[in-house]
Amino acid sequence: MKRYLNSIWTNCGRFLGMVLLLLPFVGSAHANAEELNIYSHRQAFLIDPFLEAFTAKTGIKTNVVFAAKGLAQRLQREGKNSPADVVLTVDIARLSVYAEKGLFTKIDSTILNNAIPSHLRDEDGHWFGLSLRSRIIGVSKDRTQEGEISSYEELADPKWKGRICSRPGSHVYNRALVASMIATHGEAKAEVWARGVVKNFARRPQGNDRAQAKAIFQGECDIAIINHYYYGKMLKSEKQAQRDWANAINIVFANQGQDGRGAHINISGGGVAVHSKNKANAIKLLEFLVSDEAQMLYGKINYEYPVNPATPLAPELKIWGDFKKDSLPISRLAELAPKAQMIIDRVGW
Repeated sequence: MKRYLNSIWTNCGRFLGMVLLLLPFVGSAHANAEELNIYSHRQAFLIDPFLEAFTAKTGIKTNVVFAAKGLAQRLQREGKNSPADVVLTVDIARLSVYAEKGLFTKIDSTILNNAIPSHLRDEDGHWFGLSLRSRIIGVSKDRTQEGEISSYEELADPKWKGRICSRPGSHVYNRALVASMIATHGEAKAEVWARGVVKNFARRPQGNDRAQAKAIFQGECDIAIINHYYYGKMLKSEKQAQRDWANAINIVFANQGQDGRGAHINISGGGVAVHSKNKANAIKLLEFLVSDEAQMLYGKINYEYPVNPATPLAPELKIWGDFKKDSLPISRLAELAPKAQMIIDRVGW
C-alpha cells in the first residue's frame, strides 16, 4: 500500500510540474498564427527587447519559457504535443544537442542564408548563428606591457607561470576554446598547449568570467581568459566594484597578426522546433533577428557582435572596435568537444 501511495504522489508531482511549465502558454492557441511560443536558454532581460521589437514590427505576440538547463530534454519528451515554435540558446555545443536529437526542423531561408556567413550556420539549415562572442585575453594594466601577449598559444609560455586565472576548463566556453586549438594544431599539440596553460595557473580554476577580472584587480593573477562581452558589462556596470575590475585590465583579441587565424569566436543562435505549429512565423522571427535593427540590439544590450557582416557596429562596441575573427566552421567546435573534454580532464584544467 505504501509503495502504491508513493507512486500516486510521484505521478501527481510530475503532472503538477508539467502544468507549471506550461503556464506561460496558457491561453495561447496551439495553432494561433499570430503567436509564437519560444523556449529560451537566454534570460528574459536579454531577449525581451528583441521580442518587443519583433511584435511591434509584425504584430505577432510571443510567449517565452526560460530555463538554463533541461529544455532539450523537455522538447524531446513533449514530442508532437510540444507547443514550442522556436528555440534560442547560446554556444554551438548547446545548439548541436538540439540538432543531434532531431529537435530542429530544416528550413531554407534566403534572408538567413544571405545574412549569415556559411561557417556560422548549419549546412543543412537546422540552426543559425545570431550573434558573436569572442574568448579574449584580459591582462593587467599595471603588471603587463602592451603587446606582451597576443595569441592563445602564448598562454602556455612558461613566462606566465603562476600568473593566469581561468574558470574551469569543462565549462562550454573553455571547452570550445580547446576544441578550436585541436582544429588548428591537432589533438596532440592542443594537449601540450593545454598542459602548459594549466602549469601557468595562479590558482585552481574557479568562478565565472567576472571572477577572473576581479582576481586580476586583486592581484591574484595578471592574465585571464574571459568572454569579451563580460568586459563591456563590467565597464558599464551600475556596480562600482565591477567597474573597478574592468578598469584594471586591458583586453586582447588574440591571433590578430597578418598570419594569425583570428580570435576564437562562438555564437548565440536558434532554430525552429521540429513540431512547430507556426513554422512560417517562426522563420520570420529568426529572419528578424538577423536584421540590422536586431543585430544592433545585440551590441547595445549584451555587447555581442553582429553575425551579419553587413551590419554596422553598435556604438557600445566601438569602445574597442572590430577584430579579425577565426573563420573555422563553428560546427567543428561541437564535433571536437568530446576530444576537448578528454584533454581538459587529462591535464586537470
